Amino acid sequence: MTAPMALHPHYDALIALTADIHPVACAVAHPCDAASLQGMAEARDHGILQPILVGPEQKIRAEAANAHISLDGLRIVDTPHSHAAAEAAVALVRSGEAQLLMKGSLHTDELMHAVVDKATGLRTERRISHVFIMDVPGHPRPLFITDAAVNIFPDLLTKADIIANAIDLHRGLGLGVPRVAILSAVETVNPKIPSTIEAAALCKMAERGQITGGVLDGPLALDNAINEEAARIKGIRSEVAGRAQILVVPDLEAGNMLAKNLTFLAGADAAGIVLGARVPVILTSRADSSRTRLASAAVAALYARHLAERAGVA
Repeated sequence: MTAPMALHPHYDALIALTADIHPVACAVAHPCDAASLQGMAEARDHGILQPILVGPEQKIRAEAANAHISLDGLRIVDTPHSHAAAEAAVALVRSGEAQLLMKGSLHTDELMHAVVDKATGLRTERRISHVFIMDVPGHPRPLFITDAAVNIFPDLLTKADIIANAIDLHRGLGLGVPRVAILSAVETVNPKIPSTIEAAALCKMAERGQITGGVLDGPLALDNAINEEAARIKGIRSEVAGRAQILVVPDLEAGNMLAKNLTFLAGADAAGIVLGARVPVILTSRADSSRTRLASAAVAALYARHLAERAGVA
């Protein structure tokens, strides 16, 4: 009898890659509910992260006790509230004590405000963006969707940074040179649809060396970006069409709807990570499955190792 196919084999492969790396020090900002503590504990128990918990110590210990989660051996940095926790977690990264940042039970905006602070944050020359690493049952490869969580209506130069961040992540995870589809509603340039103009411009920027490391094509509609038969029917011939690995959406609304459609209609899991800061930022949701939380941590840890190796400090 043939064994059933694993539902999310791409996540399993990414998690398996962490077996040969040391646990990465991760500042967890305000882990004051069961979901954020469980996500931290799962990554710790798999040897992916070495968490440093930042928040009101008494509340963290009470929540952990209620959820039967051991905090033995974990460092806790006591802060009075979530705002202070975000600032202290970012400070741990700036001091080099942590190589990753993880969102706990505070609002994403509160954590990102501390991350992007010009004086005390973690900004780089690159625009900060978000990538969903989607594991879609039956699809032959993981799908990166960007940006569906940070940049609401990105302009052309912001999209160039969004693409550069996603390419760097794809390569940093050891997945090779990515095929990047710049999505719109249609696959032809139409002045009445601004995203098609920007897609064409981004492809020209890649031709001129302004975006490197990946193979770009666009505009492409979703069907002919990920389905080879749809691309063939439309007569689209490119290295990307039908086989895209990174999907660049026109704006946050489109990306958010695409990711949630795949999650709730196709049974996909959506691991999330913020890029463009000094270190990867793990954004998890209370609705995330255990496997998704673990995959987010694995992606962040692998990418943190890549950044350290590139900087010559690993």
